[in-house]
Amino acid sequence: MAYCNKNIRNFSIIAHIDSGKSTLADRLLELTGTIPKEKIRPQYLDAMDLEQERGITIKMHPVRMTYNLNLKTYILNLIDTPGHVDFNYEVSRSLAAVEGAILLIDASQGIQAQTIANLELAKKQNLVIIPVINKIDLSQARVKETEREIADLLKIDPTEIIKISAKSGANVEQVLQTIIRKIPPPFTLDVTRKDLVTLRTLRALIFDSKYDPYQGVLAFVRIFEGEVKSGDKIHFLQAGFQSEVKSVGIFKPELSPVAKLSSGEIGFIATGIKESAKVRVGETLASNPEVKPLAGYRQPQPKVFLSIYPENANDFELLKSGLEKLKLNDASLYFKPELKEGLGRGFQCGFLGLLHAEIISERLKREFGLNIVLTIPSVIYKVTTKDNKEIFIHTAADWPAPYQLADGKFQSQELWVKLKILTPLNYLGQVSELIKGMASSYQKTDYLGQEKIELVYEVPLREIITKNFYDKLQSATQGFASMSYEILNWRPAELIKLDILILGKKEEAFSRIVPAKEAFKEGKQIIQKLKETLPPQLFSVPLQAAVGGKIIARETIKARRRDVLAPLYGGDYTRKRKLLEKQKKGKRDLAAKGKIRIPSRVFLEIFTR
Repeated sequence: MAYCNKNIRNFSIIAHIDSGKSTLADRLLELTGTIPKEKIRPQYLDAMDLEQERGITIKMHPVRMTYNLNLKTYILNLIDTPGHVDFNYEVSRSLAAVEGAILLIDASQGIQAQTIANLELAKKQNLVIIPVINKIDLSQARVKETEREIADLLKIDPTEIIKISAKSGANVEQVLQTIIRKIPPPFTLDVTRKDLVTLRTLRALIFDSKYDPYQGVLAFVRIFEGEVKSGDKIHFLQAGFQSEVKSVGIFKPELSPVAKLSSGEIGFIATGIKESAKVRVGETLASNPEVKPLAGYRQPQPKVFLSIYPENANDFELLKSGLEKLKLNDASLYFKPELKEGLGRGFQCGFLGLLHAEIISERLKREFGLNIVLTIPSVIYKVTTKDNKEIFIHTAADWPAPYQLADGKFQSQELWVKLKILTPLNYLGQVSELIKGMASSYQKTDYLGQEKIELVYEVPLREIITKNFYDKLQSATQGFASMSYEILNWRPAELIKLDILILGKKEEAFSRIVPAKEAFKEGKQIIQKLKETLPPQLFSVPLQAAVGGKIIARETIKARRRDVLAPLYGGDYTRKRKLLEKQKKGKRDLAAKGKIRIPSRVFLEIFTR
């Protein structure tokens, strides 16, 4: 092992949502003089309006800072990361590019579930962990209790934990000094005396990217070996093609060109490539196509699926362009075209969680001016067909016909996850009651300090995603509990496809996959909602829920009646009867021949129920 530059430190901040991570980043920018104090604004690195409004980090944000200590100038490369469970892929990418991490804990909340999940990711990368307690100046701060929780979790002496207030800046300088003292400088990979020549051979890992209309795709890279400058030829080892570097630069935090990037540094390379799909996160860039690629990243597998359609059919190409541009800096986004009657052309999309789906849809609206329709979220399933072939089911439209399914009681499988819930002891009853209402398997209970408990269950992913478990947990515990989950394996499940029929015709857009025992309840809820939201017609409209051709629930929207007797003033009753019979016959004819157009607002009402 050989160090590249002893004065470089690369690190991330890992924390739960609302632990003050962005505020700490603001203070670091201020103390290092990267951003003048008069120009800094709250959440400076959170550049998107959406991040500013919600107070959360959605995208990782790299920045280079310089700091003087003991007459030496140090380069500090920070990669700010999100805290929500849906964005742990962003966290894993940033951790692969650094040597250390600040573990930031809110003194008023203590350790939370996602903090532990991110800490486990950092340990897998063998990173140096610097524990920091934030918000010590709050009246509700539980500094001593939080200190004990961290000491028990990391098996360290409490005196090693730094206590700060990122808002006031108290003790933040101590964090900077500890980063320099404890986090090692970057080192080159696989270096021996006989292959020191590789030190001059570029090997860089792409951890993120964005599109520039003038310079093509900008690849955000960590240089592990060699150096790169404008005009160099670079090879994309996995994709198998080469390009010429247009320019290189660093993050200040704005993009700032430099003459070259060397081993150990973090910066960007303007590739000049206009096809955004060619540049993949996890790709290795090299000056020699024969060198060994870096480990890269495990390709994220979407867990939540829903379809996105433009309200205006003419916006299909704009929607396609928007998704392609968002995928450039979000490798976990998956989409493919699909067509549904009533909705037109759209895309089936895969996400890592519900918040991920919500953020992408909001960005499509804001950044591309799109009005969109979203279908109800579903998770991925697996079905075995008669010929012993396993197929993955992303939406109800993929569900095979009954004659294709294999024999046996269980023909389908669903993903199960390990669910970890961290809650104060006084909310244990509410959490237990919430768990009772879902399919689950209790695993264990761990005590974290004297006032916090961690519950571990195994549950179907479906229970968390389609039933909005996170929001229910927050409501039941007044926001004090937190959760994280990790995928376990596939397990048998008795699943069926629930069809919705309007005027006797199957409406695929409303179909969904449900457990057999919940089919009646789900079907009844959908058709009752349809009855409330569909506009009445001049004829009665039957609404039905069916499983395998068998009707299990029904509602009817009564015909909108026109007063055909209004023009009559007195006269023989037989004249009125004749008009009423004529109207009745007309309604029967309409019911037999009539069609119904479902307004887009109805889809929105049903999918957001």
